[in-house]
Amino acid sequence: MKVATAAEMSRIEKAADAGGLTYDQMMENAGRAVVDAMIARRDMKGRRVVVLCGPGNNGGDGLVVARHLHDLEARVSVYLWKRDTTDDHNFDAVMERKVPVARADEDSGFATLREWLDEADVVVDALLGTGLTRPIGGTLAELLGVVAEVVAGRDDPPWVVAVDIPTGVNSDTGHSDPATVPADLTVTFGLPKRGQFLFPGAADVGELVVDDIDIPAELSSDIELGVTTVQTVRDLLPPRPLDAHKGTFGSALIVAGSVNYTGAAYLAAAAATRVGTGLVTAALPGPVYPIVAARLTEATYLVLPHDMGVVAPDAVKVLREHIADYDAILIGCGLTQEQPAAEFLEEFLLHEPTEHRRRAHIGFVRPAAGEEEAGKQVQETTLPPVVIDADGLNNLAKIDGWWKNLRAEQAILTPHPGEMARLRGTEIAEVQADRIKAAREAAEEWGQVVVLKGAYSLIAAPDGRVTINPFAEPALATAGTGDVLAGAIVGMLAQGLTAYDAAVVGCYLHGLAGQLVGAELGSAGAVAGDLLLALPYAIQEVLSD
Repeated sequence: MKVATAAEMSRIEKAADAGGLTYDQMMENAGRAVVDAMIARRDMKGRRVVVLCGPGNNGGDGLVVARHLHDLEARVSVYLWKRDTTDDHNFDAVMERKVPVARADEDSGFATLREWLDEADVVVDALLGTGLTRPIGGTLAELLGVVAEVVAGRDDPPWVVAVDIPTGVNSDTGHSDPATVPADLTVTFGLPKRGQFLFPGAADVGELVVDDIDIPAELSSDIELGVTTVQTVRDLLPPRPLDAHKGTFGSALIVAGSVNYTGAAYLAAAAATRVGTGLVTAALPGPVYPIVAARLTEATYLVLPHDMGVVAPDAVKVLREHIADYDAILIGCGLTQEQPAAEFLEEFLLHEPTEHRRRAHIGFVRPAAGEEEAGKQVQETTLPPVVIDADGLNNLAKIDGWWKNLRAEQAILTPHPGEMARLRGTEIAEVQADRIKAAREAAEEWGQVVVLKGAYSLIAAPDGRVTINPFAEPALATAGTGDVLAGAIVGMLAQGLTAYDAAVVGCYLHGLAGQLVGAELGSAGAVAGDLLLALPYAIQEVLSD
């Protein structure tokens, strides 16, 4: 599903009108869509509903909502702000039904509004739509202040439903005006809007329902920003034929872990198994192997040379002897930024490693005879598709122009905002100020797929496409969930999905698993390991939805 800016949505609506779907019909469809979403969640018969209507189309949508709710035997009142009702057939339809109407400019001290809100079961916000471009002030700020005061002061606050977008949320940037009253439910029309997935405004949207209001999909075909839907994931999930064997579902190599970060290796490898990968091999520094192997019996193992529990450069030769056996690689989780790991990563991932000082081996493993020549030979080996996470990214960030020398033709890079800032030589605040721009520019510059993690993670492709992962789940805000995500993505990559599709599906399953865990355990106290068993349930939910 595409995601639009205000300007793009305006252009699409204009084209729809020119094509025969009139603005009046779109308004009728929009109001009906809001009511349909409401009655799908609550019985509206007998409910006291206050519909706040402003000028323009958003207020017109609100009047349609009021009419339909009245016809469903809700007890509706309409409160108007700056709305000219001359020749307004939607207003006339409300008046014909003898729906109580009040106007803000005639309501001294908002006495009528307060009286209605004190008894309201539902408040419908149809004051301003997606066209907000300046701070809210004057009478509108006072009106919204009254709504916020009553909602906050009641023991049984009314259900707040926003028409298209909560008043005060910028539909392009996600900026939320201080006067904004957060919605419990937002019903948006045509396409979802960018600002509904960008914070702080995203937190004011509540549950988001999208209704196309009969606007033809082809009118948005040129938009490059989208959001993942369950149908998209269902269509991309690898088939599971009856005559399958483990080779059918690919093989993944997980290069991860150190003595201080044993859990990262376990979580990443276990996640790859839980999304259906046929064979998962964990390549671990020697001291990490018995710890992980004791917990994860379903994987196979490669034991790597190490310096005091940190992967050593000598591990490159070991991996190259086995690399042809794998369809995809994950590298970086828990490897550390110690010098041995940094040298290993550079030599393994890049065509032309920089010249290092003579290795100061701090452990017991020493270079084998002929290692220098062997290292030169393996540098030219092309890697299978690779996911680079965590310390893989942190170490690359220290190398100028690293993306020009990657030995993988397909790579997925999975930075959180801090790692993205390091990779791009900027500040976290700049990344977060425009996450979509940051992800898109990074993917275009590096020529690889980028997953910018966070609430509503972003998947960006070098060709300019960006897909929003539709999950913001506090249960995922805990150590190790990024390792689970990386494992889920490499599992999809190993099963034959393209880099972009693997990132889209892996992120969605990870987010849905987090939602399932949050629903069962709550948003506090869930740990990364809880996601592992939830991943198969997430797949089942996608397939059965």
